[in-house]
Amino acid sequence: APAKAKKTQPKGNHVELSSDGEGEEGSWEMEEEEDGSSEEMVDDYGASSSEEEELLPIEKAALKQKADREGLSEDDSEEEEEEEEEAEEASKQKMGQKEEEGPDLQLNVDIDGQFKLPTSEEIEKEDILFICDIHKPCPPDLHVIHQRIQGNMEVLQDFGVKREEGRSRKEYLALLRRDMATYYSYSDFLLAKLMDIFPLPELINFLEANEVPRPVTIRTNTLKTRRRDLAQALINRGVNLDPLGKWSKTGLVIYDSTVPIGATPEYLAGHYMLQGASSLLPVMALAPQENERILDMCCAPGGKTSYIAQLMKNTGMILANDSSAERLRSVVGNLHRLGVTNAVVSNCDGRQFPKVLGGFDRVLLDAPCSGTGIISKDPAVKTNKDEKDILRCAHLQKELILSAIDSVNASSETGGYIVYCTCSIMVEENEWVVDYALKKRNVRLVATGLDFGKEGFTRFKDRRFHPSLKSTRRFYPHTHNMDGFFIAKFKKFSNAIPQAQKEPAVEATAPPAVPDTVIAEPPPKKKKLEGSKADKEQKLPQLALKKKRSLQAQRRPLKA
Repeated sequence: APAKAKKTQPKGNHVELSSDGEGEEGSWEMEEEEDGSSEEMVDDYGASSSEEEELLPIEKAALKQKADREGLSEDDSEEEEEEEEEAEEASKQKMGQKEEEGPDLQLNVDIDGQFKLPTSEEIEKEDILFICDIHKPCPPDLHVIHQRIQGNMEVLQDFGVKREEGRSRKEYLALLRRDMATYYSYSDFLLAKLMDIFPLPELINFLEANEVPRPVTIRTNTLKTRRRDLAQALINRGVNLDPLGKWSKTGLVIYDSTVPIGATPEYLAGHYMLQGASSLLPVMALAPQENERILDMCCAPGGKTSYIAQLMKNTGMILANDSSAERLRSVVGNLHRLGVTNAVVSNCDGRQFPKVLGGFDRVLLDAPCSGTGIISKDPAVKTNKDEKDILRCAHLQKELILSAIDSVNASSETGGYIVYCTCSIMVEENEWVVDYALKKRNVRLVATGLDFGKEGFTRFKDRRFHPSLKSTRRFYPHTHNMDGFFIAKFKKFSNAIPQAQKEPAVEATAPPAVPDTVIAEPPPKKKKLEGSKADKEQKLPQLALKKKRSLQAQRRPLKA
């Protein structure tokens, strides 16, 4: 029951956030009940009757014990006991049917409590039992799978002692991946990718964190108000909130509210922006200065752009660009509402940007990605991504990051910085892209200026990246309670585009053929050529003399 209590949220706090962790305008409308009452805003920790029907007998018993301690009447407890007895009998009948159909499925744990790996025949029987009639769908027994995951994890943590004889680690991992994909509803491809990134205990924490929504956060617009004044105004309206953390001077976290957060007078007046905590970090890493020229290459829906504007105090110039004209509508609306006056909105393909306009002091590239860091907002990512999607995103990101670097002026007095970020945790979209940029352009990685976050990978499986990738930062939902995010900060030290990397490749292929042909044969050829040229030079004056003499001989008789 406590796990379900965490997942239940008041209807007034239901939020639809964009892929980069920023709230779209008007997405926080409260879903009022049909009778117009707002009693459901009160957090009752899952004690409503509608949820009791979904509870297991063990959970119902726990609720009954808790209710008895709080002093429920005997009549209520008798009614609950009758309901529980009926539910237990029904569950026993179901369990009896399952045991008759497949008794071997319950024998994964022996008498001593030691986990035993199921045989291939048992797994086939399990698959057959899960395939039922179309009219009577039969979901897998998640309790059995969850117990098997726990037992498998215990064996893998002390594999040398607890493993079965004759069974390899690969067999345990294959079963674990299959069970976790079934239990958490992930595709086999994505789960295999996650198993490469996280150690097994941390992977479970990551998968569990994706089942719970991230806290609702807002950013104070200091162009119009102060955080203290905004917090007091919202508290007066019945909002329960706290400062986001010591690392943010503008963020507030919303626990619950009796009013729709996306329609308060303060929101409509532009005093705050609905924005995920992780999307504040790239702007903090960019550290824009007043009177600079800044490019936000993929700006929709405008949360980061408006944050840059408030840090610049509406000075300088911001070019807010996005390739989607539809998403730019929300950008324009948010910039007007928040009072941003130093931004110019453009609708261009970011890959063409050095030709469109360049010479910026700083560039922020929040690149399009697979969204594997925001699964709690978009659960469809669990199953609708494959290898082609990841590589397609990585290719686009490599093109965009080169364009972003080329758009920066390395000789800028105050800038020359590029911040690259994604809401993905895939190495192919993060460290791989950054390492590619380091090889193709005159840039180096510098510290992001963020005091927390995990270091980026310098090695991943059989790949080795530049050691400076330690200065990049990764953020995870299970460790930082925010969307999965990756941030890297570059410093450009030369406007020249290096082309020397292509020449060594040509020279490297040429030398093998050179010793056999070029070195042995050319010297005599050169000598012959030189000799023939000398002979010609000597013969030329002799021919000229002969011609002159013949002409003279021809002219004499004519005179005579």
